[in-house]
Amino acid sequence: MDLLKTLVDKGLRCELPTREEALAVLATSDDDVLDVVAAAGKVRRHWFGRRVKLNYLVNLKSGLCPEDCSYCSQRLGSKAGILKYTWLKPDEASDAAAAGLAGGAKRVCLVASGRGPTDRDVERVSETIKTIKEQNEHVEVCACLGLLSDGQAERLREAGADAYNHNLNTSESTYGDITTTHTYADRVDTVNKAHAAGLSACSGLIAGMGESDEDLVDVVFSLRELDPDSVPVNFLIPFEGTPLAKEWNLTPQRCLRILAMVRFVCPDAEVRIAGGREVHLRTMQPLALHLANSIFLGDYLTSEGQAGKADLEMVADAGFEVEGAGEVTLPEHRVRAAGGRGSVCGTHEGCGSHEGCGAHEGAQVCGTADTCGTSAAQAAPAASPAQEARTDLVAVRRRGAGTDLAPNA
Repeated sequence: MDLLKTLVDKGLRCELPTREEALAVLATSDDDVLDVVAAAGKVRRHWFGRRVKLNYLVNLKSGLCPEDCSYCSQRLGSKAGILKYTWLKPDEASDAAAAGLAGGAKRVCLVASGRGPTDRDVERVSETIKTIKEQNEHVEVCACLGLLSDGQAERLREAGADAYNHNLNTSESTYGDITTTHTYADRVDTVNKAHAAGLSACSGLIAGMGESDEDLVDVVFSLRELDPDSVPVNFLIPFEGTPLAKEWNLTPQRCLRILAMVRFVCPDAEVRIAGGREVHLRTMQPLALHLANSIFLGDYLTSEGQAGKADLEMVADAGFEVEGAGEVTLPEHRVRAAGGRGSVCGTHEGCGSHEGCGAHEGAQVCGTADTCGTSAAQAAPAASPAQEARTDLVAVRRRGAGTDLAPNA
């Protein structure tokens, strides 16, 4: 398929595809999904070999959030029966992190519900970061605390944070449909604050909320413009008690196409399969490792994940290896460009796009609708039917942080 050859060539050069090419990946048929995986897998292996980075989530404060994000079980008005608790103490958070690190995790992601941290919250999380780093010399720590105010990112970095996560989630044009208590621009501002402070920016998306292919391409192109080091791809977990509980729009094949599109648009970024992989990819999870080079180990914030032992077996059985603590995740040119932190996808030189990351405005337009000479609309097959609701696969987390039970890692 000429489209896939073109995308592989561009991915190996870290060159931005056209929007039409990205849309064409999403429009490929289920019959061609293995060809799509094989092509994107070449790009993944070029930049990351067969390494899989393991990450571990610690939910520092669960539930009781004043924001109204429709996809979230912790949202204002959520009736989901999740765990609710206030801040973990530093030692409690460090103990929770230790379970994931013992399972092979390289990065600990410290997450707290809420609109954004107060200065007291930043002090609290800073103490937690220091405690974890004192007890685990080589661990990476990523904070995810919501919208940041001026100076807070710098304080987190001074405390030892390596990265900050704040996802865009969906396209700017549809953002108001899923959240009304803050704006898309607020999220962009927080990612930029993390960058400016010298933190490694982590920002991604949620697929499966009823968005169009155009929305998915919009948000991924926006992410490339923002230049995050890592791009987590979440697949909506439709929690009962949330507004999106009935949104079961994904098939395993569509999830693979979405991951492939992200890999082609962000070829040398750390692409992470995040929440929902067990629910929507199911037995096809190993194929996704040919597209993404990073996963979460064990449970998520409010939902249970696959057993940590099963994650490790899946990585090994698929012919991949867990990335070691002493290995550098990002390709050398990206690390070099940021002096050891930040900047993704090169710089002006060598990436074929402004800021090394493309943009809505700066995206290349090839002059034809796609590499095959037909428009994506003309070439698109009928969309795959959405899967039937599998509520049996959505389990609320009842172990680990905030409980007296051992975590899953």
